[in-house]
Amino acid sequence: MLKRIAVVDVRLGMYLLEFCGAWSDHPFWKERFLLDNNRDLRRLLDSRIREVWIDTSKGRDVDISTAASTVVEVEARADRLLASLAEGHEKPALRSSLAEEAVAAQRLCIRSRAAVIEMFGQVRLGLTVDVETVGQLVDDIAESIGRHPHALISLARLKSADDYTYMHSVAVCALMIALARQLDLSAELVREAGLAGLLHDIGKMMIPQEILNKPGKLTDEEFIEVYKHPENGGLILRDCHQVSALVLDVCMHHHEKFDGSGYPYKLAGEQISLLGRMGAICDVYDAITSDRPYKLAWGPSEAIRKMAEWEGHFDPLIFQAFIKAVGIYPVGSLVRLQSGRLAVVMEQDDASLLTPKVKIFFSTHSNIPIEQQVLNLAGKQSTDRIVGRESNNVWKFKDLTALWLDR
Repeated sequence: MLKRIAVVDVRLGMYLLEFCGAWSDHPFWKERFLLDNNRDLRRLLDSRIREVWIDTSKGRDVDISTAASTVVEVEARADRLLASLAEGHEKPALRSSLAEEAVAAQRLCIRSRAAVIEMFGQVRLGLTVDVETVGQLVDDIAESIGRHPHALISLARLKSADDYTYMHSVAVCALMIALARQLDLSAELVREAGLAGLLHDIGKMMIPQEILNKPGKLTDEEFIEVYKHPENGGLILRDCHQVSALVLDVCMHHHEKFDGSGYPYKLAGEQISLLGRMGAICDVYDAITSDRPYKLAWGPSEAIRKMAEWEGHFDPLIFQAFIKAVGIYPVGSLVRLQSGRLAVVMEQDDASLLTPKVKIFFSTHSNIPIEQQVLNLAGKQSTDRIVGRESNNVWKFKDLTALWLDR
């Protein structure tokens, strides 16, 4: 049986199935293993993880006196949250189709990658950030989000493991802009949010590349180096003297959690700034939907569901706004329909986040590809509906991107 328990209740002999948090919150490479030594137990207790899933069929059960949530309870709670957000969201007026904007967004991704590599390279050499150049890049990303919010966000998520450090900054910038607009922030704050997203991980430039791209488990010493990157980023931006306190705050506090269990200062609630709470959500979402040297990405809808299960990690109201910005089933999500067909999400619906436009391409009944068909699940003639999320780490389809880009 699978159970979700507090880290303080973990005991030797338990089989750890999943850590409830981002990869950077713990020093372990593998997520699933039998906890059989005190050193790993101590590393877990010293980490920022506060809850884990255990499998009692493969290891020790939780003590009878300890409360634990079952899979059913946790999933039901997440489903209630997502269902409550499904109706009545406000979709921004689009100035181009997803396919049209994807062409421009692909060019912007290439240009952004080069610009961020140059910027980070200058920081490694001890030079200051060229805020004017960075600001122009933020404006270009904001323009793309304004034309169609899902094109650049979805494409930036497809970064390679080697490009992660650079394109993660671009992706978080785009997500921050989309979220800021969903929250109806002023144009000035939207730009500050984008700038903060682009610079939030600049402290990683003080971490050796071999640690950032290490495919295996980090040592205690390496984990400490990663742990210091928010404060190191703060030092870099303070020396710059051209970024606001808002941007600096996101850089230093994007790993804080709403319940006070984050780092480096264990801030809680509104001790974390609005943009800092936004940054925590955008950073985690892009991290867990990106391939890493040591972990395959979750699909975007899988990630939304997992994040909905992590009580206490995020400001609940801002997280709800984030879901409305990207969708319960974000563009590119692999989903199963009631008919037994698999489809990829192409576009969100105006009235309900549960009824996006999808492209059907595979039958699970016959286990073969079928003629591709675009289906508007919100249409009056549609009798099908989404009944579950699917992981492409299991199916291993190679053409999902082309499908949702409608090419």
